[in-house]
Amino acid sequence: MIDIHAHILPGVDDGAGNGAEAVEAARLAFSLGVEHIVATPHVIPGVYRNDRNTVLEAVAGLQRLLDEQGVSVQVFPGAEYYVEPDLPEKAGRGELVTLNNQGRHVLVELPIQSIPGYVDRVLFDLLVQGVTPVLAHPERNAVLAKEPDRLYQLIQKGVLVQVTAGSLVGMFGREVRAAAVLFVRQRWVHFVASDLHGPGGRLSSFLEAVDVLDGMVGAEARKLLVAENPRRVLDGLPVAVGEPLAVSRRTGFFGRMTERGRK
Repeated sequence: MIDIHAHILPGVDDGAGNGAEAVEAARLAFSLGVEHIVATPHVIPGVYRNDRNTVLEAVAGLQRLLDEQGVSVQVFPGAEYYVEPDLPEKAGRGELVTLNNQGRHVLVELPIQSIPGYVDRVLFDLLVQGVTPVLAHPERNAVLAKEPDRLYQLIQKGVLVQVTAGSLVGMFGREVRAAAVLFVRQRWVHFVASDLHGPGGRLSSFLEAVDVLDGMVGAEARKLLVAENPRRVLDGLPVAVGEPLAVSRRTGFFGRMTERGRK
């Protein structure tokens, strides 16, 4: 398996605090069947800067450490960008750390409770430049969980979706799990990743999520989400995208709650 969303670089954000934690996380990942990890430290203005040189140097340093410790995991560069109005301008200047530095896919995240008014423009402008946004854990955004059609519209425009493994097994609560399951069933999800923050529950939930996916969509579709599409990202290739299913307003979690309440 290939994990395209991991806060494994030591000491650069709220993920692995030091080299020992990073090595422990990589060992655990390998034991679960994850042999390739894209390191995606947060980039949040005023909080985590993590520019291109910082990320590339940290990835090289971690790879040396893993090699020294005999951990057979390959680490690749990336970043998780908080959606800000100037992301397209940074892309135009070549400042973004895209996934595996291929210049094709960039991991972006929304606030948990809202969707800023500039988001559609930012994502569209990135697409126009040939940089495809991969939206990290949209199931954890309160607006998208309540109004799933808004995510469907983004997917129709070319945005890709990454759901967190822990979301599928209830790690972030019932509502987040319901949204994640809905997104998978509607064929809106292109990747499932750990979003690990060092060794711990988020990473260990990966195998449980694989079992959930096998039951929901079957082994072939699961392989697409955790291995084949991630491999295409590493290689800088277009990912496999099925036909997303439209969703009615009442198909979302809150809609189903309303329906049950009427029975």
